[in-house]
Amino acid sequence: MFIAYAVVAGLLALVLAASATFTLQRNEAVMASMRKVEVPDAWLPRLAALKAAGAVGLVAGLWVTPLGVAAAAGVTLYFIGAVISHLRVKDFELAPAAVLALVAAVALALRVAA
Repeated sequence: MFIAYAVVAGLLALVLAASATFTLQRNEAVMASMRKVEVPDAWLPRLAALKAAGAVGLVAGLWVTPLGVAAAAGVTLYFIGAVISHLRVKDFELAPAAVLALVAAVALALRVAA
């Protein structure tokens, strides 16, 4: 189980780090998605910080189990919130957020089981 967590958490951490970077750089694709779900520009640095913290926590969770569990739970909740935000504005292009919520939930289950 630990090796599975390490693989899933590592890949998810890479995606989160890239997403945080793109959010801070105000990448056009990210900005278009944020505009669709009516996220205020002032929230972008905080959302990027949450993604970066999730990435760091998932990796640190390889050595500190409670931190890995907390990070995976937080990332799962973050992306559940993203799915809800898409549904709230009737934007059904929510596959990336839904997949990341699922992957984060898998990371959580694997870390708890390891």
